[in-house]
Amino acid sequence: MIALPKLAAPAKRALTSKGVDFLDDLSLYTRREVENWHGVGPNAIHVLQNELTKHHLAFKEEEPST
Repeated sequence: MIALPKLAAPAKRALTSKGVDFLDDLSLYTRREVENWHGVGPNAIHVLQNELTKHHLAFKEEEPST
């Protein structure tokens, strides 16, 4: 398990309220889902994306619309 990076308090609270305690947990959610959580802003998304990439992880793939 990889620890979450340092984030602003609102983003950290948003993640933990959704059960995201480790960086690996983000693979259960799409980037769009995380962006829509109250408290997660563009800076937090940027930091999370960089950390995911650094550790060869990724957000969940978007489901194709039908």
